[in-house]
This record gives sequence, C-alpha cells and structure tokens, in this order.
Amino acid sequence: MEQIIFHIDVNSAYLSWSALEKLRQGSHVDLRTIPAIIGGDMAKRHGVVLAKSIPAKAFGIVTGEPIVNAMRKCPGLHIEAPDHHLYDRRSGELMQLLSDICPDLEQVSIDECYMDYTPVNELFPSPEEAAGHIRARIRKQLGFTVNIGISDRKVLAKMASDFKKPDLTHTLYSYEIQEKMWPLPVSSLFLCGHSSVETLHKLEIMTIGDLAGCDPAILTAHLKSHGKTLWEYANGIDDSVVETKQAEAKGIGNSTTLSRDAVTKEEARHELLKLAESVARRLRNAGQNAEMISVEIKYNTFRKVSHQTTLQSPTSGSDTIYRTACALFDELWDGTPVRLLGIRSSRLVSSQEPVQLSLFDLPSVPEMKEDSGPRMSAAKEARLEQALDSIRKKYGAGAIVRGSLLQPKSD
Repeated sequence: MEQIIFHIDVNSAYLSWSALEKLRQGSHVDLRTIPAIIGGDMAKRHGVVLAKSIPAKAFGIVTGEPIVNAMRKCPGLHIEAPDHHLYDRRSGELMQLLSDICPDLEQVSIDECYMDYTPVNELFPSPEEAAGHIRARIRKQLGFTVNIGISDRKVLAKMASDFKKPDLTHTLYSYEIQEKMWPLPVSSLFLCGHSSVETLHKLEIMTIGDLAGCDPAILTAHLKSHGKTLWEYANGIDDSVVETKQAEAKGIGNSTTLSRDAVTKEEARHELLKLAESVARRLRNAGQNAEMISVEIKYNTFRKVSHQTTLQSPTSGSDTIYRTACALFDELWDGTPVRLLGIRSSRLVSSQEPVQLSLFDLPSVPEMKEDSGPRMSAAKEARLEQALDSIRKKYGAGAIVRGSLLQPKSD
C-alpha cells in the first residue's frame, strides 16, 4: 500500500485551550463564540495576536498582527493573556491520545503533528473514516476540535488541513492538486511568505497553478533555492517521510512568540527558563542528552540573531540548559525589544552513554553565578530532574512549578 499521511492541526489551539479552561473554572462565556484573541496585555493593549476566534476572524483580525490594530478592527474585542503551562499540558494530552491510536507520530509544533496512517490502515474502513474517528475522539475526550489533512505527501497533507475549518477532514492526494490546489492564490502555498508572494506577483504568478507551470530556472533566479522548493511544493513534489523516532532527531528545541515584547533582561530570562524546562523535558522523554545549546532572538524589528556553544558535558538538565541560554542571550542581546525567543539543543547522544564529569561536578568547587546561586552538580541535577518528572507523570505537568514562573518578573 502506498503511504498515507495525516496532518493533524488543532483549530485555534491557544484560544480553544484557554476557552475550555475558563469554562472549567465556571465562566459562562465560551471565548470561541465571541470576538476574542489570545495575546498581549489586556490593560496596556500591547503585544501581538497569538490566536483568534472565528468571530474575531470575521472582523479581519489575523494572527501575528499588533493588538492595537486588532482593537481598531473590533473595539469590543475580548483579550485573554496566554497560559503556556496550560498549552503545554493540553498538547501533551493530545499527543498521548494520538499515540494510543498510532504511535508513528512526528510532532512539529505544540498544536500540530504528522501521523503515518499506513501501519494502522487495516483497522479502519478508509483513511477518511479513520480521520473522522480521531476527530470525534478528540472532541469527546479533550473537548476541542482539530482539522485533519490526508495525502500521500507530507506537504499536501499540511495544505489539506488548512482548508475550510473547523473540525473537518480534507484530502489532497497527488492526483487532486490540479483541481483542489492549483486554483488557490500563491499566498496559500506552504512556506510562501509575504516577501515571496510579492516577488511572484511581480512575475505575474498569481495562483499555485501559475507557479506550478512556471520555469523553475526563473524562480531560482529571483528567489534562489527557495524558489525551487516552492515550485516543487506547487507540483506536489515532496519525498520527506514522517520522522517518528525522536531519539534520532538532529536536535530538539522550542521557541515562543512573546505576548508582549521583552524589554529587560529579567523578562527575557523568565521566558528562557520556561523554554529551558520544555527542551530539557523533551530531551529526557527522548532518552537524549545534548552537547550543544543555541539561542535565537527575533527583535520587534523582525531582525533575527542566534548564537551557540558546546557544553563541557552532554546534558538534559533544565538548570544547565537555562544557565547556558542566559549566557548566550547576554552575549547576543543589544537592548532592542525582543519579540521571539528560542532554545535549541543539538549534537544529541543517548542518555545511556557514559558522561565525562567536569571540574564543576566535584562537590568541592561550587560555581557561583549572578542571581542564581551555587551551580548544582550534574549527578544531583539528574536526580532532581528524575524526581520532578516522576511527580509530573503521576499528578500532571502542572503539579510542580518553579516559584519564579508563578508570576512574570517585572521592573
């Protein structure tokens, strides 16, 4: 049987998850049914839109735009602050449910993943019925909805899941692209951003079909290698497979677009701590240690910078990753307000491999760091992380939280 790939995407994840939590706490208003967004600061009205309800979308509000713009479009707009601990927990619940159906998953973000349906195809009458079963189970057990795209190519499955929403299944097999995909504007194509769209329009390429029929040499001349990639995607060419084994990943990372720009080192460190804990937890779940850590910054000017360093010893410890990320951030940051922060681990090795200790792991040499106390030895840190993971596994991801994460730091 030819491979069948599902792309599963939560409908307006942040807003849906916040709406369900508000209802659980006794709210009588479902944020999904009113003009509402997630992001920014309700009192100060700054930041960007991280997620929007369908009624908010009707006002022309788009993800990523400044909240002040969204407020102009809809003066009665309800603004809800993001809750990243909640989102991490709900994402974990979703991935666990999907793993019970088929373990061949590739999670690509907090709210979307690919599933290789091929191994379980005999359990269902058809891929469409399997997708319907998955959507119904998520809706019943978790309370939110997803879209599922089905195809024989990953990029086409991704495109299909972005068709009409919410709570729907769409197919986009290779033989369907002329009918279903080519009439769409080029802006709908996966990875075709604003700058690429402008260039294509200047070349009088308006639809995905126009792009598919264009000479790849012309696209390469104007968009370099990205032009060739867009041409391949427009023609449904994609040989990538569902990467189901985290242990073989080249790296594990996480990034976050801030609800409001970080303007102080303390605000940035607060976000870096959350990211470090997320990356460290994913490393431990994958049975991996990282030898290299990198930090990415996107400023509110949309300029990106990054820096990386090699560790003395491979680690999956939150404390070590956090300290390293802070040091990298201090080297990078030029004082410009920060819109996005990311931490990535790479050069992964199995956690079962022996680790050579550094001098700092000897109990007689406690390293002191600015405002962070003595450094913990690698062995002690590993025991602590193991204990915390056990508590979270038994009582939930939010059962134990660092005190410094209970409230964001402020001047």
